[in-house]
Amino acid sequence: MTLRARLRQALVIARLEARRAFFSKRAFWVYLLALFPAGAFLLHTLEVKANTQRYSRYGIVTAAQIASIAPGETPEQVIARLGKPFYDRRYTRRRGGEEPVRYRYMGYFDGSARTDLTFKNGVLEGKRTEPVLSFEQDRTIFAGIFQVFYLRLAVFFGCLGIFMNLFRGEMLDKTLHFWLLAPVRREVLMGGKYAAGLLASVLIFTAGAVLGFLAMLAPHSSLEVQAYWNQHGAAHLARYALAAALGCAGYGSVFLAAGLLVRNPIVPAAVLLLWENASNYLPSMLQKITVLHYLQAVCPVRMPVDEGTPALVRLFLQPAEPPSATASVVGLLLLTALVLWLAARLSRRIEINYSTE
Repeated sequence: MTLRARLRQALVIARLEARRAFFSKRAFWVYLLALFPAGAFLLHTLEVKANTQRYSRYGIVTAAQIASIAPGETPEQVIARLGKPFYDRRYTRRRGGEEPVRYRYMGYFDGSARTDLTFKNGVLEGKRTEPVLSFEQDRTIFAGIFQVFYLRLAVFFGCLGIFMNLFRGEMLDKTLHFWLLAPVRREVLMGGKYAAGLLASVLIFTAGAVLGFLAMLAPHSSLEVQAYWNQHGAAHLARYALAAALGCAGYGSVFLAAGLLVRNPIVPAAVLLLWENASNYLPSMLQKITVLHYLQAVCPVRMPVDEGTPALVRLFLQPAEPPSATASVVGLLLLTALVLWLAARLSRRIEINYSTE
């Protein structure tokens, strides 16, 4: 049989298996994982709008008025000049035989940032201004969610649910023997099933990454978004989508091979999850056979780590000397091809005994 005929067979199998990959009852939760970043930033947008309405209920002051507040002023002086604050709380602390200390907390809003004032015994002691919405902060948070949750957990377990079911699901449903009786080579069958799983996972998780990215941009001003999009935004979105797609290709090949070897997906999933998240502690040669090592290098923004984070945790969260983006793409594709080649050899030895499943 010619190569073209085998490719045609694989495409037919992929088309028939696409329904199982997209709509498997055992993997419905995959969509929830993919939509989590978009849902999180949608809630963030609603929270920002609710806070803006609450802060501005007594009016909005100007930035110049906020800047005019000086240490030593009394609450009455501030209220006389700026008007009623959106919150005004009093607290008296009594300790032993000491004189009670009277605290008063007030807040003002200038349309983009809230300013919290702290008065001690009727005198301004502290002033803190925080933006209600920070574009740079939201971009950093998205990078953290994408690398910590999306790549390490959502794509990982999503591919587990999709690719492990391609063979194991049919064994549990007692339908795999129909495929094995068909006049098609086992590696062609495996290739068609992998193509169906790859199509489903890539569409689901790249769409989830794009929706999450757009939801992150939604609450910000059009000027900020336009400037970012013209400078880095389009390239960043493309790299996030590419990282999600490569994660599906890499993890999908591993879980497809695991589905040919073992009955229970929990054991290989736990071992692979431990291996992937411990990759930063491994020698550089062993790091190159982990999927996460390449995915983190494709991401446009390194995952943020607070300065106060312990050194051991910092090492866990950030890879040491990641490869270039081009080398990562090539390396991950080669790693995926190697795993698929091994899976193709394993597929030739598939034997079915439904009584043991």
